[in-house]
Amino acid sequence: MSAPAAELLIVGPSWLGDAVMMGSLIARLKTARPDRRVTVLTPAHLEAMVRRLPGVDDALINPFAHGALQLGERARFGQALRGRFGEAIVLPHSWKSALVPFFAGIPRRTGFVGEARYLLLNDARRLDEAALPRMVDRFSLLADPPGTARPAETPAPVLTTDPPSLAATLAKFGLGGDRPAVALCIGAEYGPAKRWPATHFAALAQRLAAEGYAAWTLGGPGDAEIGDQVAALVADVVNLAGRTSLPEAIDLIAAARAVVSNDSGLMHVAAALGRPVIGLYGPTSPVFAPPLSPAAVILDLDLPCSPCGKRVCPLGHHKCLNDLAPEQVLTVLRPLLAAAG
Repeated sequence: MSAPAAELLIVGPSWLGDAVMMGSLIARLKTARPDRRVTVLTPAHLEAMVRRLPGVDDALINPFAHGALQLGERARFGQALRGRFGEAIVLPHSWKSALVPFFAGIPRRTGFVGEARYLLLNDARRLDEAALPRMVDRFSLLADPPGTARPAETPAPVLTTDPPSLAATLAKFGLGGDRPAVALCIGAEYGPAKRWPATHFAALAQRLAAEGYAAWTLGGPGDAEIGDQVAALVADVVNLAGRTSLPEAIDLIAAARAVVSNDSGLMHVAAALGRPVIGLYGPTSPVFAPPLSPAAVILDLDLPCSPCGKRVCPLGHHKCLNDLAPEQVLTVLRPLLAAAG
């Protein structure tokens, strides 16, 4: 085993999609030094996913709520880690996210400049956002020496599957059978502007059923109402939105023939699992955080008003996703299903 001083701590993101993209950085770090242990400080709700990223040796639960300072608690938490880590990489840009490595006395603390973190990071890098528009490239760059302008490479993030867990999840929900399934990831935590309408998801599910496919709706607890709306419009859908844990949702995406998703964390999960996935973009830019897989297709109407980056449509019409018809999605989905079969 490597000496404790060789262990690396990564302060991970709080959002699912960002945490998946962290896998690119971890892959590069492990390739460079396979013997170095990598531990990720992560929110509890992401722990199971983080442990499925190849190269992660351990995960520590970040006990601090998003946005909460809790300076004394952070100091005590960091001090309890003293002597364990030789290096830290801080991915979030906030001042608070750099406190634990500082209080832990980690000798080398790397991250991008942000929120006056010069005293907390002793390897503070400047980020040229225009030169690196993709989040995954920004993460990957932190594996390179200071002063490097572009990452030497950016491998696509990968999530491992766990066959026993997958089988248990399918059995729990009574799924499987003769019909291949399409996972419909109906939510988006960023806000309603990123969500394809429930009526469109329902129409797509109806067409899929007519063509011999099962449709499973997936999403977090905040997406349960949207799942209920879809289920109310089409009987032949398995509505699991808000009814699964994150590991179970990952299992179900791994078991699906293909995935149709809003620009959401589950879209990035699908790409990292290598599933054929259609990413539906409206108010956000596919340049910043695209699904990173050769089996991914981006659908974007590229309207003059998009990407606006707003959580709610500022013009009130939401044309960027309302006008993206189910038939357009199905036309792209059919060849993906045929190739995956």
